[in-house]
Amino acid sequence: MTCSGTRSTTPSERAAAQLLHLRTATIPVLVLAAAAALIAPQLEDPDPATRETAGAVHARLLAAIEDAAPDR
Repeated sequence: MTCSGTRSTTPSERAAAQLLHLRTATIPVLVLAAAAALIAPQLEDPDPATRETAGAVHARLLAAIEDAAPDR
């Protein structure tokens, strides 16, 4: 809290607020692949909601990787 009684924001909160207006972002494929690998273990989580959410995110990451592949 600041002296005026309002809570100050953290750097991550300020960054998130700045990114809210973005509709697209350029992310290296290696970062997408790393994210997919990191979320993959959650596909086997005992909690059904976690599995469902992880599956949706994992599928979107894999689709983004596939879309980034050059035409053959």
